[in-house]
Amino acid sequence: MYGKAVLIASAAMVVLLLLPVLVSVDGKTHADWQLMLGRLHPLAVHLPIGILLMVPVLEIAGRSRAALREAAGFLLSAAVVCSAGAVVLGLLLAHGGGFTRAAVHAHMWGGVWVAVASLLCWLVRPLWASGRVPYVYPGMLVGTVLLMAWTSHQGGSLTYGKGYLTEYLPMPFRRWFTTITPKPLVTGSVFAQSIYPVLDANCVACHGASKSEGGLRLDAYEYLMQGGNGGAVIQPGKPEASLLFHRITLPSSDKKFMPAEGKPPLKAEEIEAIRAWILAGASPSAAAAGGANAGIRKQAAPLPPVGDYSGLMGRIPELERALGIRIASVSMHPGDGLILRTIDAGAKFNDAELAQVAPFAPFIVDAELGRTGVTDACFATLAKFTHLRELHLEGTAVTGSGVQQLSGLAELSYINLTETKVTPAAAAQIATMKTGMKSLEHIYFYNTPAQPANGQAIGSSAH
Repeated sequence: MYGKAVLIASAAMVVLLLLPVLVSVDGKTHADWQLMLGRLHPLAVHLPIGILLMVPVLEIAGRSRAALREAAGFLLSAAVVCSAGAVVLGLLLAHGGGFTRAAVHAHMWGGVWVAVASLLCWLVRPLWASGRVPYVYPGMLVGTVLLMAWTSHQGGSLTYGKGYLTEYLPMPFRRWFTTITPKPLVTGSVFAQSIYPVLDANCVACHGASKSEGGLRLDAYEYLMQGGNGGAVIQPGKPEASLLFHRITLPSSDKKFMPAEGKPPLKAEEIEAIRAWILAGASPSAAAAGGANAGIRKQAAPLPPVGDYSGLMGRIPELERALGIRIASVSMHPGDGLILRTIDAGAKFNDAELAQVAPFAPFIVDAELGRTGVTDACFATLAKFTHLRELHLEGTAVTGSGVQQLSGLAELSYINLTETKVTPAAAAQIATMKTGMKSLEHIYFYNTPAQPANGQAIGSSAH
């Protein structure tokens, strides 16, 4: 009898695992009957959730009352049937309701595995009850409940948005459950032009992807606003109450002073820019923030569109996996271009790998190559980025040799060469190149052999 149950259960598991593969979740709406049944999924899915939560309670209570243990076995059987039914209804909803596979992927597969895990628990329970596997079933049951909780969270995120259940958790618990996806810097914003370069040059070495002291990352706006293990470090509108501003204005002899590890203090104008930006609301996109907007160039006319890159979208996931990078759209409009982010690749990303991005060169408007393994050889590839507007090379081995190859980039307005090996001769070439490039306004050389006496950007009004 048990052998027959194993065969039936195995067949059911194969069907459950094949359903998401066979059902096309393609973003298109299909038959009305699918939607009619599929919309029962949010109602039906609560039934297996409640049943599965009761099973471990009854198993524990059944240690003293045999009837309760029998009830647990019945409920587990019901959970198997109900969870499988919820999966079928969910797939009908996803297939018929115009969902894309990417949007429902986590919740869909979570539901499938909850159903499979419930079925496995049902198979193992008789062996556990007979004493042959004393610990396997309880462990599997706990794992199934935890998997169900995660899947429920994914479903809640689909309905109410990401972080619905975790948004107001206290720190540091919120960090355990929250996944942040940084967005591209907003070109022409105070944060992109006056705040991010300061943080990147002075703070990211200790508060970045490879090292995050105190659980704090400062290599993207979203990480900055999330804060660290001690909570938020930015209080919009309140610079004096913001931990980050407090730390950078302490006496340099204070052990809590930032930047730490013997780095020089921020310059007065950098501190004032951060203060003004926080006071104005700490926006990621505002083009003016009191004293922090001096270096921002107002475009007299919209920048030209980069062209439609939608035909290349299918190649992006493969390239991202191969190189450990991200190629993100600036906006929903293809004409606004792409942004190249290498923060996860780090020093592994070099000149040869940059050359592999060349098919996307005409569409990339922002190349974030800071702290990668690129050298002066990168300029030959970057010269093909015809719509490039912002170039981050901070913390690389670039010396500036060959940088004149960028002189043909008519839209380039920002180059960050902080903490590179740029020589005075190369800096002079860049300054000469700038005179012939109307768009180029912001060039940063801080902490390089070519650093100006006042530590400011060369030929720029930026602070």
